[in-house]
Amino acid sequence: MERIEWLCLLLGVLLAAAVGYGLWQYLQVKKVYGRMEQMLEEAMAGRMTEKTFDESRQSRLEERLHHYIRMTGMAAEKRGQERDRVAQLIGDISHQTKTPVANSLLYAELLLEQPLSEEGRSCAEALHFHVKKLDFLIRSLVKTSRLENGVVAVAPKKERVSRLLNQVMLPIQEKGEQKGISLQWNEDDGYALFDLKWTAEALFNILDNAVKYSEEGGTIKVSCRWYPVFMCIDVKDEGMGIREEEIPKIFRRFYRSADAAQQEGVGIGLYLARDIVRKQGGYIKVSSEYGKGCVFSLFLPRE
Repeated sequence: MERIEWLCLLLGVLLAAAVGYGLWQYLQVKKVYGRMEQMLEEAMAGRMTEKTFDESRQSRLEERLHHYIRMTGMAAEKRGQERDRVAQLIGDISHQTKTPVANSLLYAELLLEQPLSEEGRSCAEALHFHVKKLDFLIRSLVKTSRLENGVVAVAPKKERVSRLLNQVMLPIQEKGEQKGISLQWNEDDGYALFDLKWTAEALFNILDNAVKYSEEGGTIKVSCRWYPVFMCIDVKDEGMGIREEEIPKIFRRFYRSADAAQQEGVGIGLYLARDIVRKQGGYIKVSSEYGKGCVFSLFLPRE
């Protein structure tokens, strides 16, 4: 009987020790979690402070987290500084090249009005084409840089979708007529939330690509679809289409498909379009069957 009592006492002591050890471990883990949470809050608030650590395992874990947060903050700060430098550089380039490019374009147009030999006219036309391309590239870079760095803010408000379509379709129709391309769209009196100026820029870029990559005599259809949260503008063309493996790449800056190498462009229009739409809480989807055209769907929030 005495042996059983001793055994029960030993078991009780062991159980109490186990409970005590478990409680101590719980408090240690809670302390580590608390310190980690404090580090993350300080990092998010931008006020990381120096910490002291000991040789325990928990402390080593805290030290690594502290080091990782500091390195991440430094990397983000460095990226911000590099982005600012790029924006400043692009601004300087734009400012310094604006007058020379405008003058070059003017002189190229004046040259084309002069009586020239066949070879001279060919050179003048090539000069005019490339100066226009350079002007377009510089303007696009400046727009992209200003959007990315918040210099130009997108300010969406409730607008009639018909107003957006009318603003974009008329100049695109003129470009389409030059290639014999028919543009079809329906007036829509519904409202959506968007910045008229910048969204017109995005939609124009998509339609400009549709005209550019469509065969002569083709048709481009623009239609609207309405959902509870979004409204969608579909741009359907009968052009060359996009290979499936290239669809994720077409929104990259300066990306040009090998199939489009002979076409005019610098590969920045779709990048700019997606950035504009994304900043307004929308998105762009693409579906395509290679060789049979594609559909760009521009989704804009309704509220």
